[in-house]
Amino acid sequence: MSEHKLILVKRRTRLEELVVRYNTVQQAQFYIERLGSDFSDYLEEDRRYRQSVQLAQQQLSQLGRVQTIDREHVPNFIFGKQDIVVVVGQDGLVANTLKYVTEQPLIGVNPDPLRWDGVLLPFTVEDLSFIIPDVIRKQRTLKEVTLAKVELNDGQYLYGVNDLFIGRKTHVSARYEVRLGSSTEQQSSSGVIVSTGMGSTGWFKSVLAGAAGIVGSAAWQNMNSEGEAAASSALNHGNRENTDQFGWDSPYLYFTVREPFPSRTTATNLVFGQIHSQQPLHIVSQMPEDGVIFSDGVEQDFLEFNSGVEAVIGLAEKRGRLVV
Repeated sequence: MSEHKLILVKRRTRLEELVVRYNTVQQAQFYIERLGSDFSDYLEEDRRYRQSVQLAQQQLSQLGRVQTIDREHVPNFIFGKQDIVVVVGQDGLVANTLKYVTEQPLIGVNPDPLRWDGVLLPFTVEDLSFIIPDVIRKQRTLKEVTLAKVELNDGQYLYGVNDLFIGRKTHVSARYEVRLGSSTEQQSSSGVIVSTGMGSTGWFKSVLAGAAGIVGSAAWQNMNSEGEAAASSALNHGNRENTDQFGWDSPYLYFTVREPFPSRTTATNLVFGQIHSQQPLHIVSQMPEDGVIFSDGVEQDFLEFNSGVEAVIGLAEKRGRLVV
């Protein structure tokens, strides 16, 4: 087993984040309790997480060489071809790690099953003693995950495991030109979200639910004509049928436009669609400043997307591999 290095990825707890901000545990406690919140929950969460990480390190050290890295160092870490990656969750940490690995298998560990549901965390720390040997012997099923990729015309690129966001840093409307296949449109909106199958139960689901609710409520209140309401209902029904099959390994992505605004110079026809290998999405920025592209909710890790920059969004050339 010595040829396989075991990479343990961990994160800061809420308590540790507070200490960074307020310097000491006592000052953090004073701030939280002054607002009427229960500080003991922060302490308990921190205790359980530290305990899980320590136990994971002990388990892994009996199986091979172990290297522990913090979340903020993952983007710059070079994973070896034979490495096995163990992430002590939450789900977001799994997603944010998965986009930086290549062919290495990734094991999601739930540090506190009573606290976290852990869709991407099927294992507990105690499971590692038999999961790792199974992975080394190739006796565990690996579930492939389709990733999104955005490439800019200046050579920069970024991967997304759940989703990509293209828009403005602030709540000011984003301006851009969007092209899908033979359709091109000038748009002003709150941004574009590109979702993978893994992200279909997150931001993507939220956007569709909101759109369906607005259309349904507007039709009920007769804010649209009967024809428009019927068309919207049929469109929503068709989209729901298609997206029901949107799995983690689906060979396509979906894009949705948030709050598109119709005007004399901007339209709202190209607001939802499928992206696949033969049909990437092209977006040209018309934002003089504060245009950004980030993935998986990590705003700190972003690409600047200002006037004249073109982004091409499609399927990534690599896939994630989750141990199940």
